[in-house]
Amino acid sequence: MKTLINFTTLIMAALIMQSCNLLSAAGVSSQGQPTKEVKSDLTSTTANSAINVDHSQWDKLLKKHVNNEGLVDYKGFKNDKAKLDDYLKMLSEKNPTDDWSVQELLAYYINLYNAATVELIVENYPLKSIKDIDGAWTKGRVSVGSKELSLGGIENGILRKMNESRIHFAINCASISCPKLLNEAFTAGKINEQLDRVTKEFVNSDKNDISASNPKLSSVFDWYQKDFTVNGKKDVIGYINEYAKTKINAGASLAYKNYNWNLNEQK
Repeated sequence: MKTLINFTTLIMAALIMQSCNLLSAAGVSSQGQPTKEVKSDLTSTTANSAINVDHSQWDKLLKKHVNNEGLVDYKGFKNDKAKLDDYLKMLSEKNPTDDWSVQELLAYYINLYNAATVELIVENYPLKSIKDIDGAWTKGRVSVGSKELSLGGIENGILRKMNESRIHFAINCASISCPKLLNEAFTAGKINEQLDRVTKEFVNSDKNDISASNPKLSSVFDWYQKDFTVNGKKDVIGYINEYAKTKINAGASLAYKNYNWNLNEQK
């Protein structure tokens, strides 16, 4: 009987550990990576960090293979895969610490997510959708130091904990309905202006059908609605109205558009 109890305990412990590992990969925790909250209005600066990461290699690749609509030449990226791998290797070796500023951390993790997503598509190209890849967001595949982070871990366990909701419009999931992939690298010296730009562009794009009384929004505003706050309180309409050319009435009912997961590829 005692042996059976011990065996059962071991099985339960193994299941709990496996479950924790899956949850960690999916982004429930930061997996030990440093995060810092944006405490007030974000400013762009390189002056307050122990390190300034050079993202110029990624910037050149983006300018070469991403157009102004955010559509991606994945065949071109495939030809430049060695350069993409070199950039990701450089990011891995930097291994962020608490001595980095919030600006450097934001730029680092956003660029890491986007570059790793492009690499994931290139490694599985050709394909119709990122959703055709097994464990696209949950498998540990992004090297940072000695760790293997998942894309979900970078988004949910790190970036979403930094109290900067505009990150939702900066990271790109390689799909038509995603916020577009900006064709320049994010940097600490321009981070606030870049985040403002991508947010305004997304809100006012055809990813949303905004009207005063019958708005139909991107599912991004549904999935992450608790992140969109005004004065510390969840307020999706108020948040959108800070950026939208057409304002939504405060009492309007929100509907959400179907998400197009087809690859955001240049034709």
